[in-house]
Amino acid sequence: MKSIDNLFDLLNQTTSSPVSRQQFLKTAGRGLAVGAVGSTLVGCDKKSETTASSAPATVDTPSGPVPKLPATSPPAEVPADSTKPIELEQIKAKTEQQEGSTPTPLTADQRVGYAIVGLGHLTLDQILPAFGAAKKSKVVALVSGSPEKMKKVAAQYGVKKESCYSYADYDKLRDNKEVQAIYIVLPNGMHAEYTIRGAQAGKHILCEKPMANSAQECQAMIDACKKADRKLMIAYRIQYEPHHRIVRDMIQDGQFGKVKSIMANNGQNSDNPDHWRFKKTLAGGGSLPDVGLYCLNTIRYLLGEEPTEVVGYIHSTPNDPRFKEVEEQVNWLMKFPSGIQTSCATSYGHHDDKNYKVLADTGWIKMDPAFPYTGLQLETSQAQGKENQIVQHKISDVDQFATEMDHFSECVLENKVPFTPGEEGLQDQKIMEAIYQSAREGRPVRLAAVNKKDAFRGPMPKES
Repeated sequence: MKSIDNLFDLLNQTTSSPVSRQQFLKTAGRGLAVGAVGSTLVGCDKKSETTASSAPATVDTPSGPVPKLPATSPPAEVPADSTKPIELEQIKAKTEQQEGSTPTPLTADQRVGYAIVGLGHLTLDQILPAFGAAKKSKVVALVSGSPEKMKKVAAQYGVKKESCYSYADYDKLRDNKEVQAIYIVLPNGMHAEYTIRGAQAGKHILCEKPMANSAQECQAMIDACKKADRKLMIAYRIQYEPHHRIVRDMIQDGQFGKVKSIMANNGQNSDNPDHWRFKKTLAGGGSLPDVGLYCLNTIRYLLGEEPTEVVGYIHSTPNDPRFKEVEEQVNWLMKFPSGIQTSCATSYGHHDDKNYKVLADTGWIKMDPAFPYTGLQLETSQAQGKENQIVQHKISDVDQFATEMDHFSECVLENKVPFTPGEEGLQDQKIMEAIYQSAREGRPVRLAAVNKKDAFRGPMPKES
């Protein structure tokens, strides 16, 4: 009887139409009860099966089951044009700093192939790794005086054995169809020769700064590239970097009023008297053409003007073996047609200091540090009523070498004039020679007037 009671209770718990005990026993009888309960139990089993089938599938592992979920892809707009970026769904609030477009690298066969000439610090530490971030450039050949070093580097970067050249074999680059451009990363005194030979071999030339050791050498490089109908660009990485582009825009747009003066410094404590940078024939000079050039070239870039007069001062610590042939420290002043005056300093003898400050009538702009490869910091100040606001601008770093190489590659692919052609390097060399002259003669030196804005530059690169 107890089991009948249990069946009666179970029936009323699981059916939508409960019955009385008397009706259960009298009308349905035990067979009905058993049948009803049986059908109810079958229904319960079906319900249980349904629940089990909706549960996520799992994969057994030694540590227990883990969920097995269907693979999904987030929504995206994929343009047919391969040069246009894929547009992914928005995940940040519009009030937050937005990320840039997704990268749009060219396929390997569409990229410009480079031969890198010289495997020193800059090449190994910065330029070759930058190809990993490049979108339009690839390394396809190496030139070095060290076969052992070149063999290792070629293996690391996938350069073919037959695309590795000694300096004696440099002219054979003419026959390498994979090489469209040459990036010259040699001591300054060798830039002219290898630029001229590279152009004669039919290759476009990207040359490290400073362009050469003299204005005469610079002009010879320009003439050789024009004669060969090859492009020539000087690797002024600062002019392709977003922090400095923003500062230039601030100045050109008058966001802080009229600029009155700029103070710039780029110095470091360099060592090893046997290094080529301390040899006059290879370096051309000391701190001025090496690191001081950044102050000179960046100011010209920010203003878009050319100086009309310079005053220079030079000092080297007596009996320091580093400065037997080249100078240690240079300080110089420049005047510009708009009335702006600038004060610059460079040195091989003090702790790293790389910055500039633009002083305008309604605010100032400061970059500190300004010239390293990464970690640049931009700060501005402007009065707002009773409040003086100081704003720190957070801008993502870019690989400066990838950016400049991709600009040159774009110029090669689209037959455009580079933003920093040989004429830009020649102008810097003329100004540096005037600074040296002023220091020797102890007087201001006038420069040829240039009335055109950005007179020595090509078209402004697209903003990334």
